[in-house]
Amino acid sequence: MLSGLMNFLRACFRPRSDQYSHTSLDTGGRQDGLLWYKDTGQHVNGFTSEQQTMSVDVIRKAYQATEEGFLSLVTKQWPMKPQIAAVGSCCLVGVICGGTLYVANLGDSRAVLGRAVKATGEVLAIQLSAEHNVCIESVRQELQSLHPDDSQIVVLKHNVWRVKGLIQVSRSIGDVYLKKAEFNREPLYSKFRLREPLKRPILSADPSISVHQLQPHDQFVIFASDGLWEHLSNQEAVDIVQNHPRSGSARRLVKTALKEAANKREMRYSDLKKIDRGVRRHFHDDITVIVVFLDSNLVSRASSVKGPDLSVKGGGVNFRPNILAPCATPTEAGST
Repeated sequence: MLSGLMNFLRACFRPRSDQYSHTSLDTGGRQDGLLWYKDTGQHVNGFTSEQQTMSVDVIRKAYQATEEGFLSLVTKQWPMKPQIAAVGSCCLVGVICGGTLYVANLGDSRAVLGRAVKATGEVLAIQLSAEHNVCIESVRQELQSLHPDDSQIVVLKHNVWRVKGLIQVSRSIGDVYLKKAEFNREPLYSKFRLREPLKRPILSADPSISVHQLQPHDQFVIFASDGLWEHLSNQEAVDIVQNHPRSGSARRLVKTALKEAANKREMRYSDLKKIDRGVRRHFHDDITVIVVFLDSNLVSRASSVKGPDLSVKGGGVNFRPNILAPCATPTEAGST
């Protein structure tokens, strides 16, 4: 189970050559990884007999192994491509196994459940994931408690809170320049180098993991990067999915968020879409969305039901054919 989930998590983060240009306002090589896995009770895609069931421990070990694997890649490529040390990824993972939904998160992506209320017929938004963005006071306090000797561990820069004035998230895959002293030196770009020596890791790769027993009135789960949540509240996103046909739900959410981004800039949506994607990073953050619709009958028979393969198009991730196990829940995926 662990090795299979590890292979799956690896897809969360595959650095591309064009990511070393460091042109974004945060860190230059950041991308958001949103991953979905539905276990049908079959041991597929290299799943070993090491652990036969899904658990919090399996997910945590998979994250740890993914982080270690990327650190190994950075170590090998550092002499030729030192800027890879400043490449990182948020990683939001959803796993359904035996009617239980596991949600694990690093960074500021978010998972939101749409749950029906029988008495009123409305569908309420329930946030399932914890975020690690220093714009949240509790996250700043956590960092400050871990680094009591560093008054500059979190800095308000251009009206945005950032870790060491560099990055908004406190947990991620990669970003080893803020985890290992040997990668926070020349020839890394000076804008990423700290003034004082790095004594201990600043960022963490330890995910927040929550476990939810799915109920018959649970309708769907929205997995999305922070670019969506900058423009839509949890309830607004749930209402959009609930009040429209299932087909195209993810694309509809992306389009609504882009329209909001255009309105905030006092421009038309059509004009925003004409802007080159590299330049558009200054107008809105990247937006990746996956909507997973839950069928109570399929969830209850999760160990025996086979369904269609899952197609994921979010976050610049390209999956090889059959890398994911069959999924027994209809899905919609979309991204900018």
